[in-house]
Amino acid sequence: MRFAKLGLVFAAAAVAAGALSAPTPVLAQAQEQFIPALVYRTGPFGPNGTPFADGFVDYFKMINARDGGVNGVKLTWEECETAYNTDRGVECYERLKGRGPLGATAIVPLSTGITYALIERTAADKIPLLTSGYGRSDSSDGRAFPWTFTLPATYFSQMDAIVSFIKSKEGGNLRGKKISYIYHDSAFGKEPLPVIQRLAKEYGFELSEFPVPNPGVEQKAIWLRIGRQIRPNYAIMWGWGIMNPTAIQEAAAVGFPRDKFIGVWWAGSEQDVTPPGDLAKGYLAANFHGSGKDYKVIRDIENHVHKAGQATGDGKHIGTVLYNRGAVNAAMIVEAVRTAQEKHGKGKAMSGAQVRDGFEALNLDTTRLAAMGFEGFMPPLKLSCGDHEGGGIVRIQQWDGKKWNWASDWIEPNRKMIREMYEASAGQYAREKNITMRNCANQS
Repeated sequence: MRFAKLGLVFAAAAVAAGALSAPTPVLAQAQEQFIPALVYRTGPFGPNGTPFADGFVDYFKMINARDGGVNGVKLTWEECETAYNTDRGVECYERLKGRGPLGATAIVPLSTGITYALIERTAADKIPLLTSGYGRSDSSDGRAFPWTFTLPATYFSQMDAIVSFIKSKEGGNLRGKKISYIYHDSAFGKEPLPVIQRLAKEYGFELSEFPVPNPGVEQKAIWLRIGRQIRPNYAIMWGWGIMNPTAIQEAAAVGFPRDKFIGVWWAGSEQDVTPPGDLAKGYLAANFHGSGKDYKVIRDIENHVHKAGQATGDGKHIGTVLYNRGAVNAAMIVEAVRTAQEKHGKGKAMSGAQVRDGFEALNLDTTRLAAMGFEGFMPPLKLSCGDHEGGGIVRIQQWDGKKWNWASDWIEPNRKMIREMYEASAGQYAREKNITMRNCANQS
């Protein structure tokens, strides 16, 4: 895998006006919905950030081309390159938050570090912050985090689901078993530690923890210890970028079975398993949506955008895990706008505050998912004032050397336990920040 050098490229690209593309800010009209696109196509994580960014933008293009926008309101956007750097992410946010006729619709930081830096800023500016599958898990508690949304699942939910999957493979009993946790030594990798540490005590398994310094290429000593000394029954990895294929290669070198090795959903893309080649066969990873092209939403993007010669980038990533995840994130914003219009007026552009209302009323049931073209692609979810996650349902996939296949049904986390953890952590955050928790008792 080739990785570009970390650059400080800061290319805010305004795209040409039209049904399939976004106008420059000076041409923005009142009935246009502006969405900043914080992306990283450069830097050490560029190979992973690029397909996500392509899917994110291509979905907006498809909605404009297929539907004429959201009830007639065209979607516009502008990319800003963060290089996965927190300072650059904040700069991008400040640059783009006021663009468009009503300012930013929502912000997708695509980085736990940038998320932490923007939580208070977006709250002050009344702009929804969508952190789908990353960021602060406790921000699922909408009473303390009114502007942050974690749908459809958090790191807390995911870790619980992964351990539940392992438990099912061990006949429902993990007492006396060994699990090693290999994680990126950052807020991203540390986020689910409270969950796996709690589960180790409750289920009686022996937990060993291995932080890996950025970018993740120095793992040989870790895997020698795992493979020759600890000999765990399973290994769980919270990695990103080059850390992931490196881990798979090192696991193979010490003979650790790949079908006992489970990655976070950011370690479950084609970019992670292609470099190791056959060594990756059998490797497992979590996911919260489908991969491949065999879904109506992906076919619609292909028909309305790619075949029209309007693909973002080179178009080769369509149907891959991270491309599809970018489309999922874009779809959540579009559906929040659509739901906001039901409350505040169809055919009108929505402000960030109105889109927040849309997120909190979001109900993607099976009927709505089918209408969106997402049937079979992801499970239903429903948000509320207090619940900004809306589901937390996870599935495990497995690499067969050519493609990802499902290795489990949809797994529901222990909602009671996870919610208690959210509330305890969110309550502490509110006290530290002197925040008065919202009363959601009389709100749906």
